[in-house]
Parts: sequence; structure tokens; C-alpha cells
Amino acid sequence: MKYLVMVQGTQADYEAQSGKANAHSPAWSEKDLQAMFAFMGALNNDLAESGEMVDGQGLAEPSQTRLVDVDKEGRPVITDGPYSETKELLAGYWVLDCESLDRVTEIANRIQQCPVPEGAPCYPVVIRPIMGGPDAAC
Repeated sequence: MKYLVMVQGTQADYEAQSGKANAHSPAWSEKDLQAMFAFMGALNNDLAESGEMVDGQGLAEPSQTRLVDVDKEGRPVITDGPYSETKELLAGYWVLDCESLDRVTEIANRIQQCPVPEGAPCYPVVIRPIMGGPDAAC
């Protein structure tokens, strides 16, 4: 079964990771960033070796987001970020092919162990099964 495993973040989190402390999070040091990158690299390597990794990516900060909607006449309405009304956004994801929900939950728990500076926010890891095959609903 394939699962989408998601981690969340905010614009303030990205700013903290670039060394700018804010009310939401302390500034991350280069050592903090390297610890996070090393942890994620080891996780990704383990998932690739086990054959469970389909894809995984970190996403650019929310200020680089673009929303595309339509108005009442069906014309596109394009809005570039950041979006102050939005709290958490998708910060990164993995598409994993795991034998069970229990296994992907073990992986999500491991993701929660990623090192962060003391006082940095912690968000839940979200697991969603990926529907597939000819009988899947849109």
C-alpha cells in the first residue's frame, strides 16, 4: 500500500531555519540545520535501502507559493504567497510503499525524532493512504 507522509511548517519556521528568530521559533544555527539534514538523509537512505521509498522532497518556503483559483466567470485568479491567514502548510513529504499502516506509523514516529533546536515548534506527522487502481474514486 502506498502512503503520503507529510510534515508541516509555517513561514516563520522557514525564517527561523534561515537564522531569524521570531515569536514562533528560536533561530536555527548551522549546526542545527546540519543535524536535521543528516537525520533526514539517513532516514531517506534507510527507506531507499528497504525499498519503501517512492519519492520524498522538502518544499520551498510558503512565500514562494502560488494559488490558482477561478472567479464567478471562470477566469483564473492568481495569488502569490505568503498567506498570512494560513497557519501550517506542507513543508515536505514522502511517498512510501509499506506493507502496513503499522509500518508507516513506525516511520512517522521516527520522523518525529528529527532534531530541532529547543523551543522550536513540533507538528504532527500526517499519514494518508494513496488511493490507486482502476476502482479508485477521483
